[in-house]
Amino acid sequence: MEGVEVIAKPLRIDSDQHRRAPLDGETMAAFAIFALCIILIVGARFISPALGGWDHVETTLVLASFLIVVAFGQGLVILVGGLDLSVASMITLGGVLSTTLVGSYDAGAWALPAVIVFCGLLGALNGVGAGYLNIPPFIMTMAMGVIVYSGCLGYTKGSPRGSSPELFVYLMKAQWLGVPVAIVFIALFALGGWSVQRRTAFGRRLYAVGSNRAAAFIAGVRVRRITMSAYIVSAVCAGFTGMMLVGYANGATLRMGDSYLLPSIAAVVVGGSSILGGRGSFIGTVGGAILLTTLSTIILALGVPQGWRTVIEGMIVLVALLMLREQLYQAVSRIFSRP
Repeated sequence: MEGVEVIAKPLRIDSDQHRRAPLDGETMAAFAIFALCIILIVGARFISPALGGWDHVETTLVLASFLIVVAFGQGLVILVGGLDLSVASMITLGGVLSTTLVGSYDAGAWALPAVIVFCGLLGALNGVGAGYLNIPPFIMTMAMGVIVYSGCLGYTKGSPRGSSPELFVYLMKAQWLGVPVAIVFIALFALGGWSVQRRTAFGRRLYAVGSNRAAAFIAGVRVRRITMSAYIVSAVCAGFTGMMLVGYANGATLRMGDSYLLPSIAAVVVGGSSILGGRGSFIGTVGGAILLTTLSTIILALGVPQGWRTVIEGMIVLVALLMLREQLYQAVSRIFSRP
């Protein structure tokens, strides 16, 4: 304005204040979840002598590897404000195609990449429906799940056949330097997934789209393309999980993915992600997957019937969500940020 002198002052950050900055909610969630996992594993020792040892830890991590992989893709979809209900059918598709093509027809080395590409194409259809045609993600992915499952049923005539690919048998059952290869793989996968989500332009665009689609569009982000990419990654991760499962179980079934649909969502939400999109951390999702798997193994060891087992798991997840709320993180952060 005329007659008004504007003096620009450089931004100064007090070093002591910067060092005392409170931890963000996502970091606190990850620490809390992993601490809860450790408490559960140690406490399981008092339930049964067979629990709480290194063998129990190895088994839990191997079993959690399936949920970690599928939850990564589900987490990206949730991050952009969507939801993928087709992951169960995609897991079945990946398992069925990998066993039938490799085991029954001896299709060769090209079969496994072809299965991954095919799953990705189906994921792209989810992205086109949700991102370009504005079909609600819940409806689009549920319909795709029904179509894929029906296709698997017709393709196998109700009974999948074939053998497990040797690559995935090695991945899920072999050991390297006394450590299961699956644990080494999932550690590398977690590091890579965290890097993609946090350290790449693609990850930053995912957060931008989930936080505010209109603002992201104005800023030049190709919202529809980013949304479709999230669904493609989710389908590929689900198909790969199906391959891992056939390597672990030496075969495929038409219901092999059903038990991973709701846990894939629960692991993401328990890990500190917002179901509305725009906030989340893959490290927290990894912790959520390990927490859910730990609970499942402990409850199974207690011999609880299936019905009550599901009730107990649901109640524990609900309690975990209530305890890991953002308000709790802020209260703890204010305590640690005091001089």
